[in-house]
Amino acid sequence: MPALICFKAYDVRGIVGQDFTPDIAFSIGRAFAQTLSATRVVIGRDCRPSSPELLQATANGLMAGGADVLDLGLCGTEEVYHATSHFDADGGIEITASHNPAQYNGMKMVGKGSAPLDPDTTLAAIRTLAESQQFRAVKMGQMQPGAGARAAYVAHILRFINPTALEPLTILVNAGNGAAGPTFDALASALAHTNLCFIRHNHSPDSSFPNGVPNPQLVQNHAMTADAVVASGADMGVAWDGDFDRCFLFDHTGAFIPGEYIVGLLAQAFLAKEPGAAIAYEPRVIWNTESIIAAAGGKSILSRTGHSHMKRALRDHGAVYGGEMSAHHYFRDFMACDSGMIPWLLVAELMGRTGQSLAQLMAPRLAEYPSSGEINFTLTEPQSALARVRTALAPDAITIDETDGLSLSYPNWRMNLRHSNTEPLLRLNVEARGNRALVEQAVATITALINAPKA
Repeated sequence: MPALICFKAYDVRGIVGQDFTPDIAFSIGRAFAQTLSATRVVIGRDCRPSSPELLQATANGLMAGGADVLDLGLCGTEEVYHATSHFDADGGIEITASHNPAQYNGMKMVGKGSAPLDPDTTLAAIRTLAESQQFRAVKMGQMQPGAGARAAYVAHILRFINPTALEPLTILVNAGNGAAGPTFDALASALAHTNLCFIRHNHSPDSSFPNGVPNPQLVQNHAMTADAVVASGADMGVAWDGDFDRCFLFDHTGAFIPGEYIVGLLAQAFLAKEPGAAIAYEPRVIWNTESIIAAAGGKSILSRTGHSHMKRALRDHGAVYGGEMSAHHYFRDFMACDSGMIPWLLVAELMGRTGQSLAQLMAPRLAEYPSSGEINFTLTEPQSALARVRTALAPDAITIDETDGLSLSYPNWRMNLRHSNTEPLLRLNVEARGNRALVEQAVATITALINAPKA
């Protein structure tokens, strides 16, 4: 088999029929089973048109590799994570391209205990074996439904909150016609005795994506949820991406809450439950989160960006929670994996405990630590641009950190500039202490350095 360009930094993703086909899915499934010496593997899928065929091809490969397959059918990535541990399986695979355009599909994979696959060893070995086709002859596995998986998942999720602390709230939920709807309905049914009231928007899974592929992080997609929140008079809005391992929050005015502030909010929620706990976060925007951790006597754990790094940080340090500004939120008591259902529940509980709206909870944090949001630069030579910024700005920095990219801090502002893992991009984030104008000034300075002609 030719080189499989569908393998990316942490997962598999490609254009269906071109980079990612049923034959490729079969080979990856068989290589997965052989590399992990798997006897039982959980599998699930999102609602893309290509996902059922790709799931079956992957399952066929897994069974040809000797593994029994537990099929969850249409579900979220986090349900595969949960079921992998719940059934004590040797691994799990979700067929999904998350928020990528409709012509894409892929796989998200975990090993035993829902642990991430090391990109440099296990994931690389699966790719090498799938390309070489050096498969061993083994006894064929069997496929059966993963009975009871969703009920067990819902019960697990609800352990993160105290339902009696939930005050009356109306929450608008936007599944974006992705995979979230049926799973949310199971969760909402279990919450029927609480004070929460839900308004469903774009709720039914629809492989044609009539409202566009669900990617609530894009600014142009914010209005879809924001307008519905305002029109319905909801207290909060929640929107998910296609496989709902990320969720995005809107306050009652329809204002989108940037992911870096949700990290701080969830850190606050956990430290109220577990004083002194460790909280993991990534280096792009940190001051708001660090101030909350310090005020609550918690322990700060700085991790590289990316799910395998964050999950490792939680496991290595026993951190109760870890968050990324991209809206991936990780939980120690959820196999150190990310979930798009746990965050909004915790925020609803925090609103009940404090008696404050989401807007009230956010207002002082947004004012005290303004940030730029992530700014992307498409460049032919990103390394040269990063070097120009380093040469010009590093000499005057108070601290220089290279945990992930280049982070420079000064008395009243801070920046992080890092390469994309998959594209020729530089990603810039700037934050300041109580001074929005300082953020804009720093962005202008750094932008000029990035775009300066090559010397």
